[in-house]
Amino acid sequence: MMSDPVRACLIIIGNEILSGRTHDKNLPYLAEELNTLGVRLAETRVIPDIEATIIETLNECRAKFDYVFTTGGIGPTHDDITSECVAKAFGAAIELNADAHDLLKSHYENPEDLNEARLRMARIPVGAELIQNPISKAPGFRMENVYVMAGVPMIMQAMFQGIKHQLIGGKPMVSRSVGGYIPEGSIAKVLGEIQADFPETDIGSYPFLREGKLGTTLVVRGESADDVNQASDRIRLAIIDGGKDVIEDTGAV
Repeated sequence: MMSDPVRACLIIIGNEILSGRTHDKNLPYLAEELNTLGVRLAETRVIPDIEATIIETLNECRAKFDYVFTTGGIGPTHDDITSECVAKAFGAAIELNADAHDLLKSHYENPEDLNEARLRMARIPVGAELIQNPISKAPGFRMENVYVMAGVPMIMQAMFQGIKHQLIGGKPMVSRSVGGYIPEGSIAKVLGEIQADFPETDIGSYPFLREGKLGTTLVVRGESADDVNQASDRIRLAIIDGGKDVIEDTGAV
């Protein structure tokens, strides 16, 4: 019996992501890290730097998921409005946080460098708990089940490593990948049968083209290694019965 999953949502905030100028690297990192903790990244939203959209999305997601992570919008520029939006979503005031101010002062040795724009990074909702940033000092913060982090991947990853011990997950998922030069449509029927026989697993089908040949990688995920292995072994047989070789088999044992 599969346990009730601990579910998380990632909200990626920034016009630069939506425009394609910046390619998000935080999603795959966070998904992998959360999985090791038994937390499933169940949904991701990519939204613009628009106050009403950020507030609405935050309030919807924090009620729906066990954990919500946001990336982006906590820098020094005019379009960095995430902190203010989180405060409004929680009905909290926002002010210059003394601890965050001290962190920035320790980073900018010349007081003139800590200008008004950079001081914006020390404005934190009242009642928030700071998330340390060992790289550039400007912190993120947590409000209840919402973790607000930087968009720069190196900084986001450092922030996450500092708060991951706070997360309480369920049973981690295990996975196994089996692939061969077999078209997705040729194996679709038997995949449906295997999924029905192993309802506690998730089976994903991912077509590929290598060296001019069409193939499919099947990824089986679940809490039970036995279920994952049995379903994967059935997939192996289906590929072989289709007259094709298995060219990939990695994961659960």
